[in-house]
Amino acid sequence: MVSSRGAAPPIVVGVDDSPHGLVAAAWAGQEAAVHRSPLRVVHAVARFPLGLPRPDAGGAAHALVRAAALRARAGRPRLEVTTEVVPGPAVDALCARAAGARILVVGGRRLGPLARLVLGSVSRHLVTHAPCPVVVVGAYPQPPYRRIVVGVSGEPGQDPVLDFAFTEASARGCPLVAVHAWSHPVSRAPGDMLPLLYDVEQVGQEEMRLLAEVLAGRAERFCDVTVEERCPRHGAAGALLDASAEADLVVVGMRAGRITGHILGSTAHAVLRHARCPVAVVRH
Repeated sequence: MVSSRGAAPPIVVGVDDSPHGLVAAAWAGQEAAVHRSPLRVVHAVARFPLGLPRPDAGGAAHALVRAAALRARAGRPRLEVTTEVVPGPAVDALCARAAGARILVVGGRRLGPLARLVLGSVSRHLVTHAPCPVVVVGAYPQPPYRRIVVGVSGEPGQDPVLDFAFTEASARGCPLVAVHAWSHPVSRAPGDMLPLLYDVEQVGQEEMRLLAEVLAGRAERFCDVTVEERCPRHGAAGALLDASAEADLVVVGMRAGRITGHILGSTAHAVLRHARCPVAVVRH
């Protein structure tokens, strides 16, 4: 992705004083190198109720962002990294810095190799309110698999999710696994009547055709990306979680509602909590 001025948009990573921030910084540094993007390391310093910054926060905060920058730049000496310590609430600071960014990266605390990922209040808010896609990174004791996974619902409006996933796979030079899970026939248009009895094999073939049609245009645009199509009869969350065990990144969508705002659906929520690799949430 290149901006109108020819420069790649930045990647922003928010770090705190926990080890999870350094893990997120390391992942963000790798992502910035892949996309040849500048990296911004941001840490927000809480204020006292009267609006004054904490007197002991300055030195520790600057040491923190320097450590995060070193972690991000490790093995990538030419990576352009800037650091910033911002007074005020972390959500406001990161949302402001993420305007125009390719992605915003934040960390999450993982409770054991197979347990759920715990999102703090800041991460939860950023996933639904940041002005760009958000990647949540936990500590994953596994080597890179060089594979991107994307959830394909087949519903209209999912173009940003698919474009993001194809772009990631193209930049990394790795395959893309497109997962479209189904469990029963679904209505595709207003007024569709769903049968009480149906042929499982026939429905599976129809869902495979739907997946192929959704991907067809992008497969031509991203001719360097090898696409593996999966159409399991399975719950969407379960299918994506299974695929995450051998993936570098899982991409899921978040629906934007006109009245209710941005809605993190049950599938995306489950994938965020239980995936075994970083998860990108893309608004559509």
